[in-house]
Amino acid sequence: MKIKELMILSVLSLATATTLYGEGSAQEMDNITVTANKVEENIQDVPQSITVISGEILEERGIKTIVDVINEIPNMTSIPDRGVKVNFRGLNASLFTENNPIVVYVDGIPTSFKRAFTASLENVERIEVLRGPQGTLYGKDAIGGVINIITKKPTNETSGNIGFEYGSDNYKRTTFNINTPIIDNKLFFNLNGEITSTDGWINNKYKNDKKAAKEDDKSFGTSLYYKVTDNLSTKLVLKKEKIKNYGFKGYGIVGSTNFGEFKRNNAENTSFEEPMLEKNDIDSQSIDIKYEADNYILDAVTVHRKTSLKGNYDADFTNGTILDGSNLFNDASSDTYSQELRLSNKETDGIRWVAGLYLDKEEKNKDAYGSETVMGGVNFGKTNTVSSIDSTTQAVFGQAMIPLNKQLKLTLGGRYQKIKREIDLNGFSNTTKNNEYNDKRSWNVFIPKVALDYKINENFSPYVSVSKGYMPGGFNVLARNSKKEDNRFEPERSTNYEIGIKGSVGDFMFTAAIFRMDIKDIHINRQETVGATTNYYTDNADKAHSEGIEFDFRYFPTDRIEVSGALGFIKTKYDSYVAGDNDFSGKEIETTPSHTANLSVAYYHPNGFYARTDVRNQGSMSFYDDAHKTFPKEDGYTLVDVKVGYKFSDWDIYVYGKNLTDEKYINTYEANSLFTMATFGDPRFFGIGARYRF
Repeated sequence: MKIKELMILSVLSLATATTLYGEGSAQEMDNITVTANKVEENIQDVPQSITVISGEILEERGIKTIVDVINEIPNMTSIPDRGVKVNFRGLNASLFTENNPIVVYVDGIPTSFKRAFTASLENVERIEVLRGPQGTLYGKDAIGGVINIITKKPTNETSGNIGFEYGSDNYKRTTFNINTPIIDNKLFFNLNGEITSTDGWINNKYKNDKKAAKEDDKSFGTSLYYKVTDNLSTKLVLKKEKIKNYGFKGYGIVGSTNFGEFKRNNAENTSFEEPMLEKNDIDSQSIDIKYEADNYILDAVTVHRKTSLKGNYDADFTNGTILDGSNLFNDASSDTYSQELRLSNKETDGIRWVAGLYLDKEEKNKDAYGSETVMGGVNFGKTNTVSSIDSTTQAVFGQAMIPLNKQLKLTLGGRYQKIKREIDLNGFSNTTKNNEYNDKRSWNVFIPKVALDYKINENFSPYVSVSKGYMPGGFNVLARNSKKEDNRFEPERSTNYEIGIKGSVGDFMFTAAIFRMDIKDIHINRQETVGATTNYYTDNADKAHSEGIEFDFRYFPTDRIEVSGALGFIKTKYDSYVAGDNDFSGKEIETTPSHTANLSVAYYHPNGFYARTDVRNQGSMSFYDDAHKTFPKEDGYTLVDVKVGYKFSDWDIYVYGKNLTDEKYINTYEANSLFTMATFGDPRFFGIGARYRF
């Protein structure tokens, strides 16, 4: 789809919206304040695509995880591929940086690590999803966007909630949150947590284990906010998460096969002989010191985040094959310290600006990473790679919002950053060292942004923006040899062009945008099978692009009914991608759905009864099949969720169902000459819950 066609479709969408919902008396759009530019602004004044989800909406829609948030955003999707792999506007996660193109921020604590892409959504005031590159203010890895989670501000009133849920497959969820003052107007305390478990829907016939894909997740957080003086405040945040995932929501077939052979019925009653377990422990701490003077705000955010992963997996995800007894293992950790110092002014009518410094130091270790191969009952031993990657980042950034007149505003921003990385790697065959790889790289980059927005009136604000995105390069931690050029990959870069409009017509509020993204040195996850071993590594494809439209709205036909939705269409293509003897130029970028669409209808009765239906449709999506060097496609599918409840006094009692039509669809697919595997989305689910507020 060409840009010209996209512009026509966008205009038609706006025209249709006006026709359907009338041209009633225009009213001012809700006064929604966001911090997308790290200063408080009305959402109408920010020249970029932003989706804002309030804490109330999180509860009403049953949004409990980051994956649930992603499902609300046009052209943003995720699949369970070695953690949570996010795709947005054609950008995929990078295998050996293990970072997503979307960064999650909670109280200043960032994460893009896809094996620990989680966050508790208790005690949330709102979530701001910033679409498009955000590297100018948010730094490395924010090549696609940012999910910014803002927690509730403390008050002098004690408040909180406690909730319980039970559902299919012995699903259990307990949540709690309490905000209370210790000293009025001075010292405030928060404690929140979430405990979730499920037996899963996978039956491993090999061990007669009906809980083969059980999950057990725990998340706890606490914060202490101290208002030292009227100008000076501090906030200490501590978070701890423990995640255990057993099993695998799919199965494997030894040897190459066809995409269409995989069926969810076979996954529900699968068979594998090696135990599968992945454990993630995440500990993070942050302290935010803020000094607010009459004309400026000085903010210093210090963060420490440590993650550890221990994983063991059946090598071919099935049994009764020549590979019986083979397993994969991964014992990894990451330790990161970061410091941001930010200064902004408090101007409301003139030029607004923010500037700062950013430093971080990260150490990633692979203490054990490899496989034990058994073929035909013969043990060929272990291959193991032990590595350490040290990274440092130094950056200076700034952005200014400059009013050119009463209606037109110019935004200029830039970030200059320097990243250094060093790897020390040793490869072993059993206990014998067979490879040693040491390397050191540094990259300097300037990430600019420019935008114009024009306020036609209080109801309509069109904008145009151009922004650069950047994801750092790195080293393959399954180095094939000691040659530096064979084990490096370059940074991925993007340029995003976007034209959009935000507005309201009566009780109908919307945003619409068209975009084009040019991508260079795309991080490509490749495979190479040698004998009984498949090597995985990251490479670069020269050029690709994506272009599409995004439209979301919220409409209140009456004071009891709310209708909302989002629609995204996208077209992607590798413009230049040659891998060995294969030329994939002209192919679509894998794991990028052709479209995403959401529609929600909610009814609220004054006596406390409410009901809602949420429908999500995802278009066809291709995967890469390395065995056949092809890109097979999964057809699109539609998921229907329903929730019915009753609120009385301080209670909320409800029942809900997910995937009511029991759609069967593949969400991960991988194929090489040794084996092929696929995973599936969750089947039909029913649950009941209760929440008490105080």
